[in-house]
Amino acid sequence: MQSIKQIPESSICDPAKYEYKKSSYSEVYEVLQSLRNERNHDLVVMKKLDFTALQLLVDFIYSGKISVTEESAQALLQAANLLQLEEVKEACCHFLQTQLCTTNCIGIYAIADLHSCTKLLASSELYIQQHFSEVFGDDEFLSLSSEQVVKFISSDKLIVPSEEKVFECVIRWVSHESGLRKCSLSQLMEHVRLPLTSKNYILKTVVEEPLIKNCLKCKDYINEALNFHNNILKSEELISQNIRKKPRYGDKVILAVGGIETELSKRTEWYDPKTDRWHYGPEMITSRGRAGLAVVKDNLVFAVGGFDDDVESLRSVDVLDLSSESPCWKPSVGMLVERDILGVGVINNYLYAVGGHNDSDGTLDTAEVFDYDTQEWSFITSMSTIRYDFGVGVLNNLLYAVGGLGQSSQALDTVECYDPNLDTWTPASIMCVHRRGAGVGVLDGVLYAVGGHDGFNYLRSVETYTPNTGVWTSIGEMSLPRRHAGVVALDGLLYVVGGDDETSNLDAVECYNPKTNTWTMVTASMNDKRISVGVVVINRPQHFKTC
Repeated sequence: MQSIKQIPESSICDPAKYEYKKSSYSEVYEVLQSLRNERNHDLVVMKKLDFTALQLLVDFIYSGKISVTEESAQALLQAANLLQLEEVKEACCHFLQTQLCTTNCIGIYAIADLHSCTKLLASSELYIQQHFSEVFGDDEFLSLSSEQVVKFISSDKLIVPSEEKVFECVIRWVSHESGLRKCSLSQLMEHVRLPLTSKNYILKTVVEEPLIKNCLKCKDYINEALNFHNNILKSEELISQNIRKKPRYGDKVILAVGGIETELSKRTEWYDPKTDRWHYGPEMITSRGRAGLAVVKDNLVFAVGGFDDDVESLRSVDVLDLSSESPCWKPSVGMLVERDILGVGVINNYLYAVGGHNDSDGTLDTAEVFDYDTQEWSFITSMSTIRYDFGVGVLNNLLYAVGGLGQSSQALDTVECYDPNLDTWTPASIMCVHRRGAGVGVLDGVLYAVGGHDGFNYLRSVETYTPNTGVWTSIGEMSLPRRHAGVVALDGLLYVVGGDDETSNLDAVECYNPKTNTWTMVTASMNDKRISVGVVVINRPQHFKTC
């Protein structure tokens, strides 16, 4: 039986605690040979083993218990591996796995590799892939071999906010010992997906890097990347692929669905922020205007309600399974009530449809929830206010209904939130501005109400709500006034997609950076102008095609 002693959280990430000196295989052989030669002796000298670790192992053999700590884990693992004490080796691996952080994961990866700890090796490798942007900034990263760097940066599973980070890690690693490592630069650059960086970054940063200027092969990769961007501008045809033009699997993209015009209401498209390009996705099976859009269980996209070509409110729901080899929209279970201009949100994989409007009941205060596991819709407590043409955001497992039009057909400044644990709606602070048709999104624990119409004007203004303060605060205005735009957060930015202004429907997209409180127009416009567009973030599709 093993017992694991926990250590203070403050010391978990201290890299000094994980200093590791590799023993050579000849040293390991010496110990094993010594044990074989002296097996018949009354006194056996255990060379090359840590005294404290050996003492702990002897105690374990007699008691069946051992305490693994931050100070003893490395030495215990080495000794247990040498003496083939698999239980202790497993306990040490488990302990080190719980201590993984950005400052020690490469050291633990090296330990696991040396001692053939399969599970620990896989866990530490996955951790490095998932936290690569932070890991490559630590000094441990500089100790990797060129082969190990190649292994990580060539992986499709590497998670980075942009391919620029991969280029920067290569330059940092080579620059650390440029005299010895510059010969590996072209080999490393082969695995940097340079075409997926921006053209501006290539021209201003990559081309001007001194190490790159002295590498002929690297210039070929630059030309390849620039040609890739030029071809995107010239043609919508698929560009010939190689590994450097292939996005990584962990990437996220924006899916846009619907639009009020009947000729657009079945079309979908998705935006790739790494190539700054919109692509068409699979067409919907039902024409939907002003529907709700949400993602359940990571890979299921639901299009809920709205109205059809005859401008009749819909009860029907369609679903797109992104995990399928050939994702197509298929009918799902219909709601209990027809709803258009409604709000939808997801909490703990339960899909909520609230408010809206239909032809028989008018403006609605009712709400319902869909359980995917049972495939059933059921009513929940109704809102305190009838609402349609409003925004919905989910923050801290609460669903917020923001603004809209109420009984008086006047734009609302009121907000209420639903707690699924209590099945109750509670008023929240009123907004700074009355808003109908506002886009609502959540980024870094903050709720955003974007644009809309106050009853007199189309709005550029944006305000945010933080539960800790309980107040709405105005922030920087958008570049364009928008109503009925889609809003979604991706890679630390808030994207606002489509909508309409006073004169026309929009295909323009802009994004907000909370660090600078600034809005920037996205270069690539949508393929179609869309109003009341539903947008969600999804995993990059691998098999999208028109169904």
